[in-house]
Amino acid sequence: MERNALIKLALGLVMLGVAGSVLVRFWRSDRGASGKAFFYDVSLKKLFAAPIGSVPPIKGLDDDREDAVRAVVVSTNGNPADKSSWMIAYLETYSPELKKQIEAARATGAAPAMGRAGAQMHRFVRRLTDAEWTPLVAPEADQIVNGWLTAGPGGVPAVVCTP
Repeated sequence: MERNALIKLALGLVMLGVAGSVLVRFWRSDRGASGKAFFYDVSLKKLFAAPIGSVPPIKGLDDDREDAVRAVVVSTNGNPADKSSWMIAYLETYSPELKKQIEAARATGAAPAMGRAGAQMHRFVRRLTDAEWTPLVAPEADQIVNGWLTAGPGGVPAVVCTP
């Protein structure tokens, strides 16, 4: 074989090896969706991760009481990797009736008896500092759910974080 052809073959094999290692790293990385969501144990005042399909309220960290609710966590500097920039934008929970219907629907595969519009009346939100839950259909809920959308330091918009 010619020397030029051997150099090209060797270079091709090196490039193929590099491409293969990049692909392996990509497939093994944890950068995609985690399958987890943030929840907040109200009695402990502690954030934790639980399966994303969990219907709030769920059991908290300290006992069997269902006192953990979904938490929407945002990075105020636009960098979700920077945990020091995380803050809880708002909390969300469902009424016992809606929770029961969603769990029954998942178990049977049937649609919940309550339609989407009706379900909105059974979802509640509040800021961490609020004492009362606000129905998602109330006008004040819009400010709670969207209040974190303002730009943070340096004009960088906040972004939602996942565990």
